[in-house]
Amino acid sequence: MVIYEILKSILMGIVQGITEWLPISSTGHMLLFDEFIHMTVSTVQERNKDFFDFFKVFIQLGSILAVLVLYFRKLNPFSRKKSAEERGQTLSLWLKVLIASVPAGIVGVLFDDAIDGVLSTPYVIAATLILYGFLFLWLENSKRQPRIHNFSQMDYKTALLIGACQMLALIPGTSRSGATILGAVFLGASRYVAAEFSFFMAIPAMLGGSAIRLLKFALESGEKYGSQYSALFSGLEWAVLLTGFVVAFLVSMAVIRFLISFIKKHDFKPFGYYRIALGVLVVIYFGFIMR
Repeated sequence: MVIYEILKSILMGIVQGITEWLPISSTGHMLLFDEFIHMTVSTVQERNKDFFDFFKVFIQLGSILAVLVLYFRKLNPFSRKKSAEERGQTLSLWLKVLIASVPAGIVGVLFDDAIDGVLSTPYVIAATLILYGFLFLWLENSKRQPRIHNFSQMDYKTALLIGACQMLALIPGTSRSGATILGAVFLGASRYVAAEFSFFMAIPAMLGGSAIRLLKFALESGEKYGSQYSALFSGLEWAVLLTGFVVAFLVSMAVIRFLISFIKKHDFKPFGYYRIALGVLVVIYFGFIMR
């Protein structure tokens, strides 16, 4: 049992590390994996479901750690290796990231559970996968010329508008990176700047979301399973969480490097085609095979 759960956590960590940063929707992939992979860390079935929901949030922290490690120098405003001007630019970048995080932060806190409850269906996920796939194709075919080639050229209004695009990612299947990259490129950012700004916006968004869900899980677990668990997590659950976290971190490191290298020579069309294909697959599976 233990080895199977560890293998599942490794697989889910790989999926998280890949789909979090590529604009292809981690939700769409998790939906399919939910059909075939179920965590069995407890004899209590409801506990397994609650833990799996938390696990998917927790391993996102591994992905965030990858961004912090890879971009530590760029994001560190107190580095002695930077000039006063560079430190000022870094602080300005952080301010833009925080401004961009406000819209989704407010809407997410107020309506995240309601949106999930109403829109977390295979057909909504399939529709958003396909819609944003076509938007990527349209955007690349429009051959827009970027005017923002570095973060100094991005003003605070543009950062806020990109943040408004991040609100759309609350709709399952949209892809947080997909919505923000599309919005940034549409507003004039180069692919490189759009991708990096999307990475940086993930830091407050995912840290905040993970913190809220951790608190929620802790409170609900105390009420539901207080008589069965002397600690928040069992030994097996800790092993599964930490394994998924480490795998998500390592895979995220590789995927972020890949994406930055890829977009220097290519556009986002391959991701658009992939999203459309995955959306069609979701429709076929849930509309016909599972019917």
